[in-house]
Amino acid sequence: MFGLYITHPQIEIDPAVPVPDWGLSAAGRARAEVCAKQPWVQQLSRIISSGERKAIETADILAKAAGIQMEIHRSTHENDRSATGFLAPSDFETAADWFFAHPDESYRGWERAADAQARIVEAVSDILARHDPSKPIAFVGHGGVGTLLKCHFTGIPISRRQDQPGGGGNLFCFSLADRRVSCDWTAMEIWQES
Repeated sequence: MFGLYITHPQIEIDPAVPVPDWGLSAAGRARAEVCAKQPWVQQLSRIISSGERKAIETADILAKAAGIQMEIHRSTHENDRSATGFLAPSDFETAADWFFAHPDESYRGWERAADAQARIVEAVSDILARHDPSKPIAFVGHGGVGTLLKCHFTGIPISRRQDQPGGGGNLFCFSLADRRVSCDWTAMEIWQES
């Protein structure tokens, strides 16, 4: 049976609002709604969301389509970048490159990539240890920790080369039996269960 890690799609960026409180943009919401019409969504038995607003909004759209309640698991949040606050997009890309390239060091007070990876792996592993492996499950979260989880599942060292394309609204699929990744990042609204 399959598990999915889904990243929230496009967001409304507001430098005056803390990053965890950013919500989906109209384009992001529209993508999540298109995704919610995919047949695999109705198969989901559980949807686990990070506690950040953009992930909750995405998970809520999918959960309503699946006819289930989403669950919030706070330790699945994005890597903690609060030490720097808002960074302009070009500065953020530079910082993200550094974050992945130096996993055992902190970028200007950010949570280290190695620590964020350990946190997301532990959270997902704890949830899956108590989950019926015959029932599909989805985790809705963020590109950074999603990439770190994917690196762990594939046995690849932390690398931004494993990051999602296009800035959000992607998923990767993995087997619940052995955590083997069965598809690379794919746009959420076009993935088909095989």
